[in-house]
Amino acid sequence: MKYKRILLKLSGEALMGNQEYGIDANVLNRYADEIKRVHELGVEIAIVIGGGNIFRGVQGAASEMVDRAQGDYMGMLATVINAMALQGALERIGLYTRLQSAIKMEQICEPFIRRRATRHLEKGRIVIFGAGTGNPYFTTDTAASLRAVEIEADVILKGTRVDGVYTADPEKDATAVKFDNISFQEVYAKGLNVMDMTAITLCQENDIPIVVFNMNKEGNLTSLLSGENVGTLVSQQ
Repeated sequence: MKYKRILLKLSGEALMGNQEYGIDANVLNRYADEIKRVHELGVEIAIVIGGGNIFRGVQGAASEMVDRAQGDYMGMLATVINAMALQGALERIGLYTRLQSAIKMEQICEPFIRRRATRHLEKGRIVIFGAGTGNPYFTTDTAASLRAVEIEADVILKGTRVDGVYTADPEKDATAVKFDNISFQEVYAKGLNVMDMTAITLCQENDIPIVVFNMNKEGNLTSLLSGENVGTLVSQQ
């Protein structure tokens, strides 16, 4: 396989499917099947999942429901709900998992401990990281980059509903052009929406490449890890 240890970043919105909110069981089970195929090929898998299908701190603050910090904590709890749902889907098809949270909640998951997470991966368990970084004002993209650095992942795979990084939003601009490869510096210069700048900087400073790809296309994850040209590679060069 092209990469031995990966950090798979999934958006909470992707779990909605065609619904307006919540979790679509069909999408969840399809993701679980894709992950199982890759796991059976010997890849060590860690996962960070967002919570935007349930609650976003920024939106809560904008609506004056709560202040930004309180909203972000609510969003962290939403990521744990999604992580538990994904954990259940993976275990139903015979995979061994561990859920680790940046916020202590011993009844349902382990606290995040870097050495323990690494050991789980070495033993072939899939590790799901919930509750972001445990701090407000940081996105789950930043949490994914941080965890990737901590577990020494070879790459971050950002699964989205588009097939890579474009010059503009391809769902809104028909003239948008896809990049096959792009450097971190170009992402900065062009202001491209790959991840937030904190996440990008963490990856650049620690030389962790990012691949943005369409997670909703069946077999894409396996093809990517087999070395096929899937999505957009963001790297130092």
